Amino acid sequence: MIKVFNINDLIKYVVKILIVFITIFFLMQIFSQKRKDNKINSKSMKFCIDEILPEIKVKNDVENKNISMPNSLKYALVSELEVLGSTKKENILEKNIKEETEEKVEIDKIDENASVTEVKNSGVNPRSTDEFMGVKINNSTDYALTEDILTPNININKNKVVIYHTHTCESYSPTENNNYEESGSFRTIDLNYSVAKVGDELTNQLMSYGCNVIHDKTYHDYPAYNGSYSRSLVTAQNILNTNEDADIVIDLHRDAIADGTYAPKVKIGDEYVSQLMFVMGTDGANTEHTNWKENLQFAIKVQQTANEMYPGLFKPIILRNSEYNQHVSKAACIIEVGATGNTLEESMGAMKYLAKILESI
Repeated sequence: MIKVFNINDLIKYVVKILIVFITIFFLMQIFSQKRKDNKINSKSMKFCIDEILPEIKVKNDVENKNISMPNSLKYALVSELEVLGSTKKENILEKNIKEETEEKVEIDKIDENASVTEVKNSGVNPRSTDEFMGVKINNSTDYALTEDILTPNININKNKVVIYHTHTCESYSPTENNNYEESGSFRTIDLNYSVAKVGDELTNQLMSYGCNVIHDKTYHDYPAYNGSYSRSLVTAQNILNTNEDADIVIDLHRDAIADGTYAPKVKIGDEYVSQLMFVMGTDGANTEHTNWKENLQFAIKVQQTANEMYPGLFKPIILRNSEYNQHVSKAACIIEVGATGNTLEESMGAMKYLAKILESI
């Protein structure tokens, strides 16, 4: 005689038991056959389920009659197993949130006596077309950069800084201490290894000087890369809607050159850190960007200070026609930290010097 079960109880208990059984079964098969590839594909899952799952009668509460539902149970079991694999990326996102709340902040103290002792040859000579008060600029626009345009003459509230990332998943060359799973070429959704981690370090360093920092780590380039700037614009505007007194708005990036051999760095004191670079926009693409000159003057002011404190830390400013969402503030900018050949350690190391410079302007 075949026993009759209620479908809800059946799904609740039997599927869980079978998941455990199937897992144990396949682990035994893997070790016994010494498979080189230890990944279980969906076909083998379904075959095993077909072999071991008996036909079970369940009670249909809606129609109040007994029906045979082995396929329904198989579907439920396979679905549960597939979910376990497909949630790997989602688990990384959850891990990011958990570790962010549990992490104890340790500030890497700056050596007040340290200065740049060496600019390491990265194999690429940065190009520049203009120079103003020691600051080099690579101008790819049609604007003639006059003294009136370039002379810093702006008042900036440096006590509140907004940091966000249009390309949140940009990452660096992995190391033994910072090895990660890539979601693309030099890209990862794990915020512990992307440029967002560099933003964390900049945040902590600025806060050590008493600065109020809003650091947003929203993914703007995942799962889709196209449209990143449109999505990050919404983020920046939403932040500024409730922080109208914030002038400095930093879109923190990593140089997009996807070549592991390109690693611009400088030696400050006893450590190598990633070089930095401003990428500034204009209204050259017929976009409404009336404050691009103020943005450029802010970048020049920062780089002048950097040249006095840590000469060589910054590469020449790049000036382009695109606006890069920099119309949102009078001191908005892109700062690129290192390149694909740099390490996360080198890029995070540069943040204590950038914070010191921003505090000193």
